[in-house]
Amino acid sequence: MQLGADVPVFIYGFSAFAEGIGEKIQPVYIKEKWYLVTYPNINISTADIFNDPKLVRNTKYRHLQELLSSPFTNNCENLVRTKFIKINEIICLLSKYAPTRLTGTGSCVFSEFDNKKSAYEVMNFIPKYANGFIAKGTNISSLHQLLIMNKLLIN
Repeated sequence: MQLGADVPVFIYGFSAFAEGIGEKIQPVYIKEKWYLVTYPNINISTADIFNDPKLVRNTKYRHLQELLSSPFTNNCENLVRTKFIKINEIICLLSKYAPTRLTGTGSCVFSEFDNKKSAYEVMNFIPKYANGFIAKGTNISSLHQLLIMNKLLIN
């Protein structure tokens, strides 16, 4: 947790829901999808976003099951889209092809696909000023799987 609130959830090697400042972790298994991650070559200060007086701060608490069955929301997205026009342009453009959202406070944007082929097709539409890559979501990290396999082979 000294490294940041996002770090603890990655240490255990499985997808999880984290609460608090990352100290309350609950495993969660969701459908593994493909993602186009687009970086608009913009740096955004997390501290600046969190300290902005326009950031919505009154979101009601929702339990994990409610979150998993509801549309995705990110309190930072509207603020970031207002402050950074290129991010708004990318989200508007890619939303024509797939659900597209801001990562945390940004500046990356991710678009969700059911298959790899669709993700690659849409990657052709990202603006020239941006970079992108395709990634597959997994419920268990590749490193964790490798460690398990090595442990089984040693025993």
